[in-house]
Amino acid sequence: MKPSLLATALVAMLAGAAAAQPAKIVTEEMMVKSPVPGMEIFVRNKHPADMASFRPGRTVLFVHGATYPSHTAFDLKLDGMSWMDYIAARGYDVWLLDLPGYGKSTRPKEMSEPANANPPLMRGETAVADIGAVVDTILARRHLARLDLLAWSWGTMLMARYAADHADKVERLVLYAPIWMRQTIVPFQPGQPQAAAYRSVPRDQALQRWLNGVPEDKKASLIPAGWFNAWADATWATDPEGAKTTPPTLRAPNGSLQDGTEYWGAGKQFFDPTKITAPTLLIDAEWDRDAPPYMAQSLFPLLVNAPNKRYVELAEGTHTIIMEKNRLKLFEAVQAFLDEAGD
Repeated sequence: MKPSLLATALVAMLAGAAAAQPAKIVTEEMMVKSPVPGMEIFVRNKHPADMASFRPGRTVLFVHGATYPSHTAFDLKLDGMSWMDYIAARGYDVWLLDLPGYGKSTRPKEMSEPANANPPLMRGETAVADIGAVVDTILARRHLARLDLLAWSWGTMLMARYAADHADKVERLVLYAPIWMRQTIVPFQPGQPQAAAYRSVPRDQALQRWLNGVPEDKKASLIPAGWFNAWADATWATDPEGAKTTPPTLRAPNGSLQDGTEYWGAGKQFFDPTKITAPTLLIDAEWDRDAPPYMAQSLFPLLVNAPNKRYVELAEGTHTIIMEKNRLKLFEAVQAFLDEAGD
């Protein structure tokens, strides 16, 4: 090969190798003041280090469900990568929040008192206001008018309510394991009345609930080895006070359970689907018993003003497919929807 051709080939090879390297991701954490005096909301951000500009369709905020915080699921590295990493590596400015009472956010003083001494904490209306405070913080920092919202489980009704009430601030809406009107009664855990301020969840109960509805011959292979313990270790470590009990527990506010009783469990809407005007994705898994597929299927036709809406059901997964062997199917489907943003 001539020297000039060799040099050209070498440059091309080096350029290709550089392009194949994963993007460097930077992380920032902060506390955002809640509208509730004395409360602060934990927020984490990840984006490519070389990201020089920010756009509505490339800015995503994630919120968790009723029991566990965002950061130990959405940003839990399994096989070396979290879902937050996955999205950020594709050129996105990605955010998560833990609502007060969860994870790294402020816990109300009532959570250090007997559970039955106070009414349920963190009701939906309060949670939506907290989400609004974080949205406004992100929009101000990035000089944007809108962003994408991504929610899981109980968080879907919160984000859907926010999207319905603040359509001008929402670019796209993704509801993973969406909650809607329940057709069956779900019994509360023994000794954990929903009217109490909070509930205490033992670690072994979490795995039992996770696998509820999974065929017996599929249970052993559903969660890759070590993944449940990695998530449980990170999650239960967020509650030092609960760790002192025997057995160790994780305390979670009961406002979501009270919401369930007063809203979707009673056939009453917490949000108006007709007011959602952003493109919307509903996505769930076939073995989900917390948010059975019929919920998304019932909600979908009511999104009459959501352009380019779609519904995706994933095979061989539960409510927690985010941390199961088929999690990439979830990531890929959501990413394809987000990547369609035409801004």
